[in-house]
Amino acid sequence: MADPTLAADINATCRLSGEFVLRSGQVADTYFDKYLFEADPVLLDRVATQMLDLLPSKTELLGGLEMGGIPIVTILSAKTGTPALFVRKEAKEYGTCKLAEGTPVEGRRVTLIEDVITTGGAVRDAATALRAAGAIVETVVCAIDRSPAGENPLADIGLDLIAVLTRADLDAAAG
Repeated sequence: MADPTLAADINATCRLSGEFVLRSGQVADTYFDKYLFEADPVLLDRVATQMLDLLPSKTELLGGLEMGGIPIVTILSAKTGTPALFVRKEAKEYGTCKLAEGTPVEGRRVTLIEDVITTGGAVRDAATALRAAGAIVETVVCAIDRSPAGENPLADIGLDLIAVLTRADLDAAAG
């Protein structure tokens, strides 16, 4: 069950109204500027603390997606002792040319960590790339799930989506 106080605080800090084009190309009248909660150490810690009980017990690595998942995964890694991965949008073209920075992923269970999900495009790309590198990726835990109620936009690629807060939780907190 969502924490209504956390939902109210996220709304007060991050909810913007207007016309916003999302990564998916969709236009939304509400936008949650995740960097506003991620830049607030107290609020970021509250979100990460809520995620702790949502992490699958067999998680071996926590994969934070660039860029918004990085602050969350760093705190989760520190709180759990589970190694973090920093997952790029695409592999860098120099140096090690890695997609995921950190511990090798082959044969390891990776739980992806994301800030806000609407259609899951970035998560879809990351899961596909990590699986191609030999990772076992079955779950994504996010701070805010903006997808339509009762829908998992990542079900078609076999990913469970678990959220600290849903759009319905945030709408209820907004009154």
